[in-house]
Amino acid sequence: MSRTGFRRTFAALSVCSLALAVSACGSGDDDSASGKTRITVNCMPPKSAGTDRQFFEQDVAAFEQANPDIDVVPHDAFPCQDPKTFDAKLAGGQMEDVFYTYFTDARHVVDIDQAADLTPYVKELKSYGTLQRQLRDIYTVDGKVYGIPRTGYSMGLIYNKALFVKAGLDPDDPPATWDEVRAAAEKIAALGDGTVGYADYSAQNQGGWHFTAELYSRGGDVVGADGKQATVDTPEGRAVLQTLHDMRWTDDSMGSKQLLVINDVQQMMGSGKLGMYLAAPDNIPILVKEKGGDYQDLALAPMPGGEATLIGGDGYMFNKKASPEQIRAGLKWLDHMFLTPGDGFLGDYARAKSKDAPVGLPEPRLFTGAADAKDQQVKKANANVPVENYQPFLDGNQNLQMKIEPPNAQQIYSVLDGVVSAVLTKEDADIDTLLKDASGKIDGILARS
Repeated sequence: MSRTGFRRTFAALSVCSLALAVSACGSGDDDSASGKTRITVNCMPPKSAGTDRQFFEQDVAAFEQANPDIDVVPHDAFPCQDPKTFDAKLAGGQMEDVFYTYFTDARHVVDIDQAADLTPYVKELKSYGTLQRQLRDIYTVDGKVYGIPRTGYSMGLIYNKALFVKAGLDPDDPPATWDEVRAAAEKIAALGDGTVGYADYSAQNQGGWHFTAELYSRGGDVVGADGKQATVDTPEGRAVLQTLHDMRWTDDSMGSKQLLVINDVQQMMGSGKLGMYLAAPDNIPILVKEKGGDYQDLALAPMPGGEATLIGGDGYMFNKKASPEQIRAGLKWLDHMFLTPGDGFLGDYARAKSKDAPVGLPEPRLFTGAADAKDQQVKKANANVPVENYQPFLDGNQNLQMKIEPPNAQQIYSVLDGVVSAVLTKEDADIDTLLKDASGKIDGILARS
């Protein structure tokens, strides 16, 4: 699933307008006649995201000034990668020279033969060796490099410290197991006045997304290692659903309103009526700036369960029609825009702070070694959020396995949505039957892929 926002939280953007036509959208024209290498790129923030748009344009202008032989043509729209048009753009030759992808789409783009092989050129990307290997590996297929990671996220437990205190819980010792989550949720719900202890999504594929995260947290998986068979009808899968069932119907700690989606839950947390929910760190500024929350009250803990957490993120791939000159120019652009610690669109923390953008949220680290040290140093120097509220998340993540979303994620999430919604809306839901039926449907999806 995608995240929301732009700074380190790109929901992401870009579908070429019809006015731009094929020549402006696709590859194959590197403008060599003018002496410049021309590249089209996507994911420029829309005009409605004024500050981010301004930063992006500033950084593109600075890049072109430092590289007068390269002409960058950015495209904007919302979202960067629209599932409804993504494959059609690839197949129709309309994709930009340098284009945005979610981690989960990297293998698909390679499988349909629409990605340029970057292996001969990747040594020219100065930052490549500094990037986390597990993120680089997402864009490496059969030993060949087809893309460059740009950001990542991991799921954790957002909780309201003020409600913890009111409920007699220690705000500096958040729940580490699902039993502890259940116990804390019951105490928070007991505060009354419409307070909900724990909330979860169960519609628009978001319930399936969270079921996956919760299954990972218990050491389970959605799809087997061979990618051919579902693995949801397991003790771990039953434990996920039984816990949700018991919190909803036995403890009454999840409230009566269900079939919630992300906006519903964010509104509950921002209004101070929710104790806990699963999310990535990028939810925190949304809770403050859009939903009425307070940075001081919002804290983040690692995924309960102690086994694993779901990670996601994004990166850039290159059109298979891109020329060697365009690939080299695109790699230079990525270094400048996104992959220089303490600088560029995502790393200029001082500039972000000057515009009151949040600095210091606990994103997973993109870099390693000296590059990571510099990035963390600059971030810490410009932090404007209570970083101590996120220390449990940072510490706990060190002991968790990081797992990406399953193949055919959205189709699988649609199946699992029905399972989660049934458990949360029907007290007599048959968990064993739900998981058996879901397993068969997922097997069918995998067989067709």
